[in-house]
Amino acid sequence: MNDVQSTCGLDVSLAVIGGKWKPLILYHLQGGPKRFAQVRRLVKGISEKVLIQQLRELMAVGVLIRHDHQQVPPMVDYSLTPFGETLVRALIPLCEWGTLNRQHVANVLLTA
Repeated sequence: MNDVQSTCGLDVSLAVIGGKWKPLILYHLQGGPKRFAQVRRLVKGISEKVLIQQLRELMAVGVLIRHDHQQVPPMVDYSLTPFGETLVRALIPLCEWGTLNRQHVANVLLTA
């Protein structure tokens, strides 16, 4: 993780949330704990393998916590840590920007 040595905080942020899926996972977990199947349904297009990998990476940096309810049938859910909640708050303006500029980006991508 050489990115954390950079003078730009964006490098640090991207080291944690880089990629296509992690910001979407975080977005959907901001409303409270979700079970694996719920997250998979909400994050359209993600494979089970990739979701497992992304969840593990987010847990490894302390953004998510996995809660095993120790019951039969097995019940596990994922939720944001307080550290993860600060990250989601930082992503909200980016989400708002995307909403405001959705049509412009769609037009540009259609003509590209």
